[in-house]
Amino acid sequence: MIVVMQEGCPRENVDHVCHLIREMSLIDHVIVGTERTVVAVIGDDRLKDRSVLESCPGVDRVVPILAPYKVASRVAKPEPTVIPLGGRLGASVGGRRVCVMAGPCSVEDRSMLLEIAHAVKDAGATGLRGGAFKPRTSPYQFQGLGEKGLKYLAEAREQTGLAVVTEVMSIDQVDLVCEYADVLQIGTRNMHNFNLLTAVGKTGKPVLLKRGWIATLEEFLLAAEYIMDAGNQRVILCERGIRTHEQYVRNTLTLAIIPAVKRESHLPIVIDPSQGTGHAYMVPAMCRASVAAGADGLLIEVHHDPEHAMTDGGQSVTLQTFARIMKEIKAIATAVEREA
Repeated sequence: MIVVMQEGCPRENVDHVCHLIREMSLIDHVIVGTERTVVAVIGDDRLKDRSVLESCPGVDRVVPILAPYKVASRVAKPEPTVIPLGGRLGASVGGRRVCVMAGPCSVEDRSMLLEIAHAVKDAGATGLRGGAFKPRTSPYQFQGLGEKGLKYLAEAREQTGLAVVTEVMSIDQVDLVCEYADVLQIGTRNMHNFNLLTAVGKTGKPVLLKRGWIATLEEFLLAAEYIMDAGNQRVILCERGIRTHEQYVRNTLTLAIIPAVKRESHLPIVIDPSQGTGHAYMVPAMCRASVAAGADGLLIEVHHDPEHAMTDGGQSVTLQTFARIMKEIKAIATAVEREA
């Protein structure tokens, strides 16, 4: 359930409600909205007397939440959440502007990263994606540059102002990646790694959570709930396609999840059309479709020489194609009353 506080109620009323919730052996999560404050109640509240909370000073009403995800629910916070990303460009995701984060699948060397970072920034991107640690199906494939790659990403941020988005693969990498990155990415393989979700939830850094390749919407939102339950409300959902029987795409990109998430949750959702299709020629069309469907952002793999990329060259667009994509999505964004 959630406790909806009266508009303008003093902080001591909120603190009193939180105290009573803890006395019930439940967990409180305070969510401050633009107009009202809501206290989400976590735990099995079915046997609790909610009239105790309803009678508290400053309480407007107590509302049960039937969905298993509480803090991520749209009921808990009706207005969309806007999450600042960091960097000098003032980037955020969830607002009127469609946020675009672009860059190579993996950081291969310093010169290539800086070239790509400047190019995507000039084209209109506000975030730089790039993997310093790379989860690969085969142990013999390129695994990333590690901390050296993180340093290159930080240098690119200093030169361009782009917010850095990079993947953290394990709990023992969290502190290191936090030193260099603005946004911590949780990859599809780790969406069900609940210990890692809790660990990044304790950092306070924005977290870009990718949907697992066979995860349902409910499982996706419950994974976000793990991060939020650890104290971090800055979660960005990322749809990157799911595994189906289709062979003409690497993954099946389910854009229908955009309106579904908008109905169920207040969290922003971005689309990764590169992983979602596996083919560079499909990426421009899926970018346009994603913006038209209401996506809050895009995560695009871009490479200056895809034919010689060390990872995922076949789904990486060229610098020239990326610049064209940015022009196209500006027109689409305008048509749906957004900006890009």
